[in-house]
Amino acid sequence: MFCSSLDFSQALAQYTRDTVGELMGKYISNDVTLEQMSSQVTSGWERITNEQGKLNQLNIYRAALGLDSLLTVDKCRLHREEMDMIDPSVCKQYDDHNTTLIIIVLSSIVGAGVVILVVYFLYKRYKAFQKIKIAHERQMESTLNEATRALRMLDYPLHLISAQDFIKGGKLLQHERLRNSHRLTVLDNLADVDSFIQAGKQVVFFSHQWTAFDAPDPNNHQYEAMIGALHELSKRNGWDPSWNDVFVWVDYSSIPQANPSVQNLAIRSLAVYSSSATSFVVVAPDTPHADLDSVCDLDTYQRRMWCRAEQVCHSMRNGTDGMYLAVTNKETGLVEVTPVKPDFFRESLHVFDGELSCCRLEHKGMEACDRQSLVVPILGLYGELFRAAHDGIKGNNADISTVKTFLSEIEKHQEEVFPRTFQRVMWRKDKRIMEEVLLFGDLIERMRTRIKQGKMYVVQERGGTESTKSTTSFLRHGTPNPSTFIRHGARRASELSEGPPELPTTMRHCGIAVQDSEKSNNETKQSNWNVSNGEANNMSRNGISETEEVHKSIETSVPSP
Repeated sequence: MFCSSLDFSQALAQYTRDTVGELMGKYISNDVTLEQMSSQVTSGWERITNEQGKLNQLNIYRAALGLDSLLTVDKCRLHREEMDMIDPSVCKQYDDHNTTLIIIVLSSIVGAGVVILVVYFLYKRYKAFQKIKIAHERQMESTLNEATRALRMLDYPLHLISAQDFIKGGKLLQHERLRNSHRLTVLDNLADVDSFIQAGKQVVFFSHQWTAFDAPDPNNHQYEAMIGALHELSKRNGWDPSWNDVFVWVDYSSIPQANPSVQNLAIRSLAVYSSSATSFVVVAPDTPHADLDSVCDLDTYQRRMWCRAEQVCHSMRNGTDGMYLAVTNKETGLVEVTPVKPDFFRESLHVFDGELSCCRLEHKGMEACDRQSLVVPILGLYGELFRAAHDGIKGNNADISTVKTFLSEIEKHQEEVFPRTFQRVMWRKDKRIMEEVLLFGDLIERMRTRIKQGKMYVVQERGGTESTKSTTSFLRHGTPNPSTFIRHGARRASELSEGPPELPTTMRHCGIAVQDSEKSNNETKQSNWNVSNGEANNMSRNGISETEEVHKSIETSVPSP
């Protein structure tokens, strides 16, 4: 197969004699140049290599250098093609070993790399998941805290118009006009609202739909229904015919219209405004829409999400006893005012199924849907409702049948009443995008857990921390009899029997702060507090206080609108 050592010697001698020796002689005799000799030596080497074979020539060359021949395994690795030409079976004995070794080495490297990549990927995913989880937990806790706080703080003061001024207006008047003519009563916080209600004031909340794109009631049909409702409520409840203690809340008059930023603050407090009212009137007479070829009535009213929200915010806090409908009688064509049925709240509970203008416009130019802005106030109302049932059941001290009715209805339809997510259509970079957005998520379950663990705490408006956990019975606005609902810090019946309620330390009327005066005589007590037609009378047993003098000066200095 290969040349023997004798063959190596002969081949080497032949190469030395015939090629190198002969050419060296010619070079010495100047028959050839150095370049010619070099070229012919190379040609001679190639000729002998072809004659002897590459492997044999390699052996000859190594022998000439005094080196041993290459091992067979090295020849197979370096000159596999020549070895296979001589005998293909020689190198096969090394194939399996080498291949296995290579595969093992490569597999180990690749495997280690894959393991490292997988571990790194899992670590990054875990870290990202932990960050998302922590952020989610913080967001949920923040939402729960805000929901608890929202029921006890106003983002914007409560603005009311006296029933007398409301009737004299002849139509729904814009907030700014009433403000500038000093015909609004302003309550800055819920403590003042409570004192206002407990002093015997009646707050009538009118909930209605706008019947034009840029005007609330262009044909005055709804305003006339509101006036009729005031007369009917006065007759039903035996209110003083002078209406000195009756005040009205209606969106166009009570919410700023000219300044969008301030308006948004008031809208954020809408749930609290609604729940603070002593009477709630749904104003939905049959009225043509000024800009649409349609009729607005109770059905169209009930389809509006904001209208449902106002109803729910009031009924969840006060029940349905003080809720009324001012709608058109289909038979007579006249507007009638009637109490709502006890189960009226069932349909309005499905707030988030209601229609919204922002959704109709597909949120063009908007960052969020109005549905999201209602999560906090309604979650807070639900939390208070659930806490009421939980504490009542534990303490066996209040009739909570109505509360349990609300909760029972909610539990039957929780996924519809408090949807975890909703489909939102948005426009981004001129592209219509539909996305699933978190709404309530698991906030309802979290709120229940928090209440059961006694961890529902809120920050009071005037400092300090107060637990919302209570064992007292529920009270409606200004009602001394235990009922099924409670409102902001209402005093117990036993406290009410001790004397007249303490009035707000500061009440703003006509845009001016009016401080309650205190006499040095400890026996002096406040017996009446009236705000109407630009007057605030703060009477005491010792005579007229300084408060009335302030309002008299306001009345004489402000021209009529």
